Amino acid sequence: MQTLQAVMQQSGVAFGTSGARGLVSAMTDEVCAAYTQAFIKTVQNSFDFEQVAVAIDLRPTSPRIAEACAKMLRQLGLEVIFCGAIPTPALALFAQTRHIPGVMVTGSHIPFDRNGLKFYRPDGEITKSDEASMLACELQALSETDTSLTAEDPQARADYIQRYKNLLGEKALSGLKLAVYQHSSVARDVLQTLLNDLGADVICLERSESFVPIDTEAVSAEDRQRGLDWAARYQVDAIISTDGDGDRPLIGDEQGNWLRGDIVGLLTAKALQISHLAVPVSCNTAIEASGYFQKVIRTRIGSPFVIAGMEALQKEGATSVAGFEANGGFLLGSQITQSPTLEPLPTRDALLPVVTLLAEVNAQGKPLSQLVAALPQRFTASDRLQDFPTEKSKALISHWTAEPEQMLGALKLDDTIQEIDCTDGMRVSLSNGSIVHLRPSGNAPEFRCYVEDSTQTKTDQFLTDMMDRLKQIS
Repeated sequence: MQTLQAVMQQSGVAFGTSGARGLVSAMTDEVCAAYTQAFIKTVQNSFDFEQVAVAIDLRPTSPRIAEACAKMLRQLGLEVIFCGAIPTPALALFAQTRHIPGVMVTGSHIPFDRNGLKFYRPDGEITKSDEASMLACELQALSETDTSLTAEDPQARADYIQRYKNLLGEKALSGLKLAVYQHSSVARDVLQTLLNDLGADVICLERSESFVPIDTEAVSAEDRQRGLDWAARYQVDAIISTDGDGDRPLIGDEQGNWLRGDIVGLLTAKALQISHLAVPVSCNTAIEASGYFQKVIRTRIGSPFVIAGMEALQKEGATSVAGFEANGGFLLGSQITQSPTLEPLPTRDALLPVVTLLAEVNAQGKPLSQLVAALPQRFTASDRLQDFPTEKSKALISHWTAEPEQMLGALKLDDTIQEIDCTDGMRVSLSNGSIVHLRPSGNAPEFRCYVEDSTQTKTDQFLTDMMDRLKQIS
């Protein structure tokens, strides 16, 4: 029998920081069925279930991949609940509530020629140890059975919307005028429905039937200009969007400036009165400088590592725990006990930070830009070199970690190194207070660069300089 490890090596479809990703051409029915089968066999070691929830994003290849997954699930004797095109956290909530596994077909923000699978156990995201077990699974061949998906079950979508209506209460956003940048986000209709139900006046913009790979950590120049133009034209209190699968928020203030995801997470955690945080090493140091939290731990980049960090905090006795990533995805690790209560959802979510920040704007009577301005003034920016082989970026980081002076010379950094953090990639703190962080993407052949400095102007110029010098090296 073939193992998933062999399938991975042959196809090139592999686990990244969040699920399995690969070229659409490599994600054949057989490969998708193999990943699904290995997932089910691994989860069956710990849980009993007869149903599995399946959902998709709006990539044109997602329905076909979902059909292949459903075909294998039925072959394994399981009932498929097809939840339709919904945000990834909506599927996670549905699976968690019903104590069944879930399979989400999504490539999130990665390029159009790729797609992926994300797996949920009945108690949350699969772990890195689950991935290792999956790779060792021996697999049976996919048989020729019916491939059609069942009729869509609307309950997952309804439950997800109701979760946040219950949290805020009817008409909590009355008086706010909001723009929803729809593009091809699978959350676009959920956002419109929820914000309308909460009393906001909603304008919908730029709906696209072609897939648009929005990366909330690297907003394009075109989208930055769109934000400024929309704010000036429509006079809105905020502009709201998400990435393709709706687990990472993209929030613009009343001036049309897109907020960095870690700033969104910081403001959300403060508003929810979270005491203990787990965040990736790439997040803004304003988190610690704010003094809002009893303890902050830094992890590798990727939701599995943030979840592990939250679990470590809970083992230490923390009862108010959350995490977020630099992309803005917010993970709620413990119950919110303010009235009304909110149950944990330890996977990236875009709606919780969206509604939390909008409610803060309404409650405080202050524009979103003022909430941001009250934070310690540290600024971050990031970008990526696309089509940059992972092996090449790893070799470069390995070389520079061993010989950091070579990095200073190559990037023309006229300063001394204060600290090097190798938690994930190479994060270099310079004596002048600037930070540059380099790492290969876990999902695609991309070389990511994150920078931090004391003003937005300095940060933007620092990022431009770093990207120009990295391009010369490549």
